[in-house]
Amino acid sequence: MLDLTKLAGQIPGISQHLRLEAAASRQRLELGQQLLLQALLQQEELVKRQQQWRERMTFTAATPIEPLDTRIDLNSPPESHTIFATDGSQIAPSHHEIAYCYLINVGRVMLHYGQSLHPLLDSLPEVFYRPEDLYVSRQWGIRTEEWMGHRRTVSEVIMLAEMACRWVNPPGSHFDIPNLAMVDGSLIYWFLEGMPGEARDRILPPILDAWNQLRSVNVPLLGYLSASRSLEALNFLRLQACPHEMPDCATHCASIIDKFPCQIVDPLRDAAFWTTLLQPGQRSPLFRSSARILDLYGDHRIYFCYVHVGTEVARIEMPQWVAENSSLLNQALSLTLAQVHKGFGYPVALAEAHNQAVVRGGDRARFFALLEQQMIRVGLRNVGTSYKEARKRGSIS
Repeated sequence: MLDLTKLAGQIPGISQHLRLEAAASRQRLELGQQLLLQALLQQEELVKRQQQWRERMTFTAATPIEPLDTRIDLNSPPESHTIFATDGSQIAPSHHEIAYCYLINVGRVMLHYGQSLHPLLDSLPEVFYRPEDLYVSRQWGIRTEEWMGHRRTVSEVIMLAEMACRWVNPPGSHFDIPNLAMVDGSLIYWFLEGMPGEARDRILPPILDAWNQLRSVNVPLLGYLSASRSLEALNFLRLQACPHEMPDCATHCASIIDKFPCQIVDPLRDAAFWTTLLQPGQRSPLFRSSARILDLYGDHRIYFCYVHVGTEVARIEMPQWVAENSSLLNQALSLTLAQVHKGFGYPVALAEAHNQAVVRGGDRARFFALLEQQMIRVGLRNVGTSYKEARKRGSIS
């Protein structure tokens, strides 16, 4: 139980710290805007330096595909369109439960606008209990709970592609209706970095196959990141701030253990920076991510931009085939903006997919009760939770 009386004495110190930090943040924003104007004048040269010295740089900087002063007003969405979205939740395995297994529940949403069609809102659960599901990851040093999260990511993308392709493929008559497939979070799967190749081959190829299916039916895919902490775009400005003629970090800054001389706007984040430059309904220039894991994505390399959706500046990611098709990109971004407006600050399709997927306490209890009944039915004895779990559930507090 939290003792608010003991906590109250610490609040004034927090308030003072936040006041000082707000003033420092304003200074960083002004400095960042100056760097942007300077980088705009030699953007092409900075891109060349980045490509030439990438292997010697100690930070990941995105590459601008459009002029840094690009501000584009997004179009109004077409009256008739369809949105597809998935999100997932899980019940993690526990040795204190009646059986060691885990469950992945993927919420599916298909919303039709201007078509007089019923929406799809449901979820598809799957239980993993076989030894090859529970213990396969341990040979690579990956915990079962962590592997479960990776499997959930794969399931979300596969079900998204299956739902979208089933809808737009002939013999249906929906192929020409503008549409959009959305996921919550990044399309750059950072967790793949450092993962053994054999483990990575069980995660990434199924995802890329699903993306290929979406591309084959011309359904654009976007990843929506609210409150993004990324600084990939601002990292490009570090090339401008570098005091050396060439950004050879490995040579010039190898001995520095504190802040590098080019980190003059750190810890400013991309979203906070673009908030000062974009008007509601506008997007930033497109950037191509330089994350090294994307070298494995083939022609699905990830691009992104920042969009002022009215309530915040969100980072929107898309595969290369969406970014390079201007009509598909504009369609996807306009539909995303409409989704945010309908959801009062967050895409309504993603919110509903989450609500369909989430496993609440009562759901968990009913799942294990159902499992217990089945175990007893087949003749298993001494079925029940551990004494520790039973005692926690019966706490006197």
